[in-house]
Amino acid sequence: MGGTGTLKAVLFDRDGTLVVDVPYNGDPQLVRPMDSARSALDLVRRAGLATGVLSNQSGVARGLLTLNQVHAVNQRVDELLGPFDVWEFCPHGPADGCDCRKPSPGMILAACSTLGLHPSQVAFVGDIGTDVEAATAAGSQSILVPTHVTRTEEIEAAEMVAENLLAAVELLLDTGARGTSRKPDARQDPPV
Repeated sequence: MGGTGTLKAVLFDRDGTLVVDVPYNGDPQLVRPMDSARSALDLVRRAGLATGVLSNQSGVARGLLTLNQVHAVNQRVDELLGPFDVWEFCPHGPADGCDCRKPSPGMILAACSTLGLHPSQVAFVGDIGTDVEAATAAGSQSILVPTHVTRTEEIEAAEMVAENLLAAVELLLDTGARGTSRKPDARQDPPV
């Protein structure tokens, strides 16, 4: 895979980052991309970087979702915003002690293995602190794109914060980085 500098791939959280967060969504018809998702992904792909999606899906462990429903929603995201080079999701609950559930780095490391990349060649973009923590634990760069659910302390703890996905990708690619901020009010709103 080609890339800019040492960055070879940009991985994204699914719910609240690429698509509007619908808690425990098992219905592909409810999938709606975030406002700047398409533009951000187009920019990443034009730069020759791989893309991937990583998502905690504890609804499976909680009995609220089936694996088929998770796959159907992921397929819809791929139809709307893909194709993505790699998909990883964690079906475990918070108390299961797995290595894949964010903030553990397992999904990032698995995606890196699939892509044949070192974690330092990958950036992860997400909307909450566990996304940033997973990237840090893996040795990857991270950018937080806050939404209305992001806690102020998560924003303050993040090294890089962007107001939306496009600004996050511009920051990663160093193409203008408009809209980057460390202010707690830099929250991405879902499309109207």
